[in-house]
Amino acid sequence: MEENVSVTTRSAGIRYGLILGVASIAFFVVMNVAGLDMQGPLSYLGWLITIAVIFFAHKYFKENGDGYMTIGQGIGIGFWTGLVSTFISAPFTYIYIKFIDGAFLENIKDKQIEKMQEQGMSDEQIDQGMKMAEMFMSAEAILIMGIIGGLIMALIFAVIVSLFTKNTPPESI
Repeated sequence: MEENVSVTTRSAGIRYGLILGVASIAFFVVMNVAGLDMQGPLSYLGWLITIAVIFFAHKYFKENGDGYMTIGQGIGIGFWTGLVSTFISAPFTYIYIKFIDGAFLENIKDKQIEKMQEQGMSDEQIDQGMKMAEMFMSAEAILIMGIIGGLIMALIFAVIVSLFTKNTPPESI
Protein backbone atom coordinates (compact mmCIF):
# COMPACT_ATOMS: atom_id res chain seq x y z
CA MET A 1 0.00 0.00 0.00
CA GLU A 2 1.48 3.33 -1.07
CA GLU A 3 1.39 6.24 1.36
CA ASN A 4 0.18 9.56 -0.07
CA VAL A 5 2.98 12.09 0.42
CA SER A 6 1.85 15.60 -0.40
CA VAL A 7 5.27 17.24 -0.37
CA THR A 8 8.83 16.03 -0.79
CA THR A 9 12.11 17.64 0.17
CA ARG A 10 12.79 18.22 -3.52
CA SER A 11 9.40 19.81 -4.26
CA ALA A 12 9.66 22.11 -1.24
CA GLY A 13 13.24 23.00 -2.15
CA ILE A 14 12.40 23.72 -5.78
CA ARG A 15 9.41 25.87 -4.81
CA TYR A 16 11.45 27.96 -2.38
CA GLY A 17 14.51 27.90 -4.64
CA LEU A 18 12.46 29.72 -7.26
CA ILE A 19 11.42 32.26 -4.64
CA LEU A 20 15.00 32.70 -3.42
CA GLY A 21 16.31 32.98 -6.98
CA VAL A 22 13.91 35.83 -7.77
CA ALA A 23 14.60 37.49 -4.40
CA SER A 24 18.36 37.23 -5.01
CA ILE A 25 18.03 38.88 -8.40
CA ALA A 26 15.87 41.65 -6.93
CA PHE A 27 18.38 42.17 -4.11
CA PHE A 28 21.27 42.36 -6.59
CA VAL A 29 19.44 44.85 -8.79
CA VAL A 30 18.42 47.06 -5.87
CA MET A 31 21.94 47.06 -4.42
CA ASN A 32 23.45 47.84 -7.81
CA VAL A 33 20.95 50.53 -8.86
CA ALA A 34 21.28 52.22 -5.47
CA GLY A 35 25.07 52.13 -5.84
CA LEU A 36 25.49 50.24 -2.57
CA ASP A 37 28.67 48.30 -1.82
CA MET A 38 28.13 44.65 -2.74
CA GLN A 39 30.83 43.64 -0.24
CA GLY A 40 29.72 46.04 2.49
CA PRO A 41 27.66 45.35 5.60
CA LEU A 42 24.42 45.35 3.60
CA SER A 43 25.61 42.26 1.75
CA TYR A 44 24.80 40.29 4.90
CA LEU A 45 21.16 41.09 4.25
CA GLY A 46 21.40 38.62 1.36
CA TRP A 47 22.41 35.92 3.83
CA LEU A 48 19.45 36.77 6.04
CA ILE A 49 17.14 36.47 3.04
CA THR A 50 18.59 33.02 2.29
CA ILE A 51 18.16 31.90 5.91
CA ALA A 52 14.57 33.19 5.98
CA VAL A 53 13.66 31.41 2.74
CA ILE A 54 15.13 28.12 3.99
CA PHE A 55 13.21 28.56 7.25
CA PHE A 56 9.94 29.07 5.33
CA ALA A 57 10.73 26.08 3.09
CA HIS A 58 11.08 23.93 6.22
CA LYS A 59 7.84 25.33 7.60
CA TYR A 60 6.07 24.61 4.30
CA PHE A 61 7.43 21.05 4.26
CA LYS A 62 6.19 20.32 7.77
CA GLU A 63 2.79 21.98 7.29
CA ASN A 64 2.10 20.16 4.03
CA GLY A 65 3.58 16.84 5.06
CA ASP A 66 3.12 14.83 8.22
CA GLY A 67 4.33 17.64 10.50
CA TYR A 68 7.77 16.12 10.95
CA MET A 69 11.16 16.93 9.46
CA THR A 70 14.50 15.35 10.27
CA ILE A 71 17.77 17.25 10.06
CA GLY A 72 18.60 15.27 6.92
CA GLN A 73 15.34 16.29 5.29
CA GLY A 74 16.00 19.91 6.28
CA ILE A 75 19.43 19.77 4.69
CA GLY A 76 17.89 18.21 1.58
CA ILE A 77 15.37 21.04 1.35
CA GLY A 78 18.18 23.57 1.77
CA PHE A 79 20.23 21.82 -0.92
CA TRP A 80 17.39 21.97 -3.46
CA THR A 81 16.60 25.56 -2.48
CA GLY A 82 20.23 26.56 -2.96
CA LEU A 83 20.64 24.60 -6.19
CA VAL A 84 17.59 26.10 -7.88
CA SER A 85 18.19 29.65 -6.65
CA THR A 86 21.86 29.54 -7.63
CA PHE A 87 21.08 28.32 -11.13
CA ILE A 88 18.64 31.21 -11.51
CA SER A 89 20.60 34.06 -9.94
CA ALA A 90 24.16 33.20 -11.04
CA PRO A 91 23.39 33.20 -14.79
CA PHE A 92 21.43 36.43 -14.34
CA THR A 93 24.45 38.03 -12.67
CA TYR A 94 26.71 36.73 -15.45
CA ILE A 95 24.48 38.17 -18.17
CA TYR A 96 24.22 41.46 -16.31
CA ILE A 97 27.99 41.80 -15.89
CA LYS A 98 28.90 40.51 -19.35
CA PHE A 99 26.29 42.22 -21.52
CA ILE A 100 24.38 44.91 -19.62
CA ASP A 101 26.74 46.82 -17.32
CA GLY A 102 30.27 46.83 -18.70
CA ALA A 103 31.42 49.17 -15.92
CA PHE A 104 30.35 46.81 -13.14
CA LEU A 105 33.74 45.13 -12.74
CA GLU A 106 35.61 48.43 -13.06
CA ASN A 107 33.51 49.88 -10.25
CA ILE A 108 34.38 46.93 -8.03
CA LYS A 109 38.08 47.33 -8.84
CA ASP A 110 37.93 51.05 -8.06
CA LYS A 111 36.28 50.35 -4.69
CA GLN A 112 38.92 47.75 -3.86
CA ILE A 113 41.71 50.20 -4.66
CA GLU A 114 40.06 52.83 -2.45
CA LYS A 115 39.83 50.35 0.43
CA MET A 116 43.50 49.42 0.05
CA GLN A 117 44.51 53.09 0.01
CA GLU A 118 42.45 53.69 3.16
CA GLN A 119 44.38 50.86 4.81
CA GLY A 120 47.61 52.68 4.01
CA MET A 121 48.93 50.17 1.50
CA SER A 122 51.72 51.30 -0.82
CA ASP A 123 51.23 51.57 -4.59
CA GLU A 124 53.31 48.42 -5.07
CA GLN A 125 51.16 46.50 -2.59
CA ILE A 126 47.99 47.75 -4.27
CA ASP A 127 49.28 46.74 -7.72
CA GLN A 128 50.22 43.29 -6.44
CA GLY A 129 46.86 42.89 -4.71
CA MET A 130 44.95 43.95 -7.81
CA LYS A 131 46.92 41.53 -10.00
CA MET A 132 45.77 38.72 -7.71
CA ALA A 133 42.19 40.00 -7.59
CA GLU A 134 41.95 40.36 -11.38
CA MET A 135 42.20 36.59 -11.75
CA PHE A 136 38.77 36.45 -10.11
CA MET A 137 37.38 39.59 -11.77
CA SER A 138 35.67 38.30 -14.87
CA ALA A 139 32.04 37.51 -15.54
CA GLU A 140 32.97 33.86 -16.00
CA ALA A 141 34.87 33.65 -12.70
CA ILE A 142 32.02 35.36 -10.89
CA LEU A 143 29.56 32.87 -12.44
CA ILE A 144 31.60 29.86 -11.28
CA MET A 145 32.26 31.32 -7.81
CA GLY A 146 28.59 32.28 -7.55
CA ILE A 147 27.44 28.74 -8.24
CA ILE A 148 29.96 27.09 -5.93
CA GLY A 149 29.60 29.71 -3.20
CA GLY A 150 25.81 29.73 -3.44
CA LEU A 151 25.60 25.97 -2.98
CA ILE A 152 28.08 25.91 -0.11
CA MET A 153 26.38 28.77 1.73
CA ALA A 154 22.93 27.24 1.20
CA LEU A 155 24.13 23.95 2.67
CA ILE A 156 25.74 25.67 5.65
CA PHE A 157 22.59 27.69 6.30
CA ALA A 158 20.44 24.57 5.80
CA VAL A 159 22.39 22.70 8.48
CA ILE A 160 22.08 25.60 10.93
CA VAL A 161 18.40 26.26 10.24
CA SER A 162 17.62 22.51 10.36
CA LEU A 163 19.00 22.31 13.89
CA PHE A 164 16.30 24.75 14.96
CA THR A 165 13.40 23.70 12.73
CA LYS A 166 13.67 19.91 12.95
CA ASN A 167 10.75 18.00 14.32
CA THR A 168 11.91 14.42 14.46
CA PRO A 169 9.13 11.84 14.28
CA PRO A 170 8.76 9.62 17.34
CA GLU A 171 10.46 6.26 17.07
CA SER A 172 8.15 3.51 15.94
CA ILE A 173 8.02 0.51 18.27
